[in-house]
Amino acid sequence: MGSRDSTNYGASVTGDLAYSLAQRGFTVVSGGAYGIDAHAHRAALAGGSAAVPTIAVMAGGVDRFYPSGNEDLLRAVCNQGAVLAEVPPGSAPTRYRFLQRNRLIAALAAVTVVVEARWRSGALNTAHHAETLGRAVGAVPGSVHSANSAGCHRLLRDGGAVCVTDAAEIAELASPSGVGLAAPGTAHAADHDGLTLEDLILLDALPLRSTTSVDKLCAVAGLSADSVRAGLGRLGLLGLAASERGGWKRAKELA
Repeated sequence: MGSRDSTNYGASVTGDLAYSLAQRGFTVVSGGAYGIDAHAHRAALAGGSAAVPTIAVMAGGVDRFYPSGNEDLLRAVCNQGAVLAEVPPGSAPTRYRFLQRNRLIAALAAVTVVVEARWRSGALNTAHHAETLGRAVGAVPGSVHSANSAGCHRLLRDGGAVCVTDAAEIAELASPSGVGLAAPGTAHAADHDGLTLEDLILLDALPLRSTTSVDKLCAVAGLSADSVRAGLGRLGLLGLAASERGGWKRAKELA
């Protein structure tokens, strides 16, 4: 996600990230707009090894490729990936629908990454939706002199995003369980012995990098507030969950 009037820096970084992620088998989800969105889709199509290398979420119907200047790109996305919309075919894109579809992008993606965004940007709206869902948010830092990166720096300063600079860091956020040898501080399968299904669901819903609230965990895990509080207590005693500044996070990386 990011600015429609992206800079050469933003285009380059987006291309590198999307291409590398697609080669790793990840699906790149964006909104089909000019700028960062378009660069992300193109790079994912070029590097895609996944069955669905990229998904474009439309603000109008799936038959209304918008913006018109990206029609060829969106047709390529449709042919090699997928184009989605929640409104019926023929529906025109509107300002309200652009904001509405942002929540779909946040819900579809394991990680929302903002490459370039101005102080007031639609990409920040998507990032806030992701944060509300308890999903990971990454932001790429830019020049302190660039207005196009002011929104990214705002996310980082407010603590709503993790600084990411390459595909490996994004992949780590998307797949906190990781692969290979367990690092120090990593939870092993034995740590999960005896956990109930609700505890496992709650553990999976806990973010690793940032903290989240009981209300957000209820929404993400689909559990009642009493169940979440009780589960957090059990996970806390086992050293799998930690409370910080009134919020909760995963205390260990899952193996």
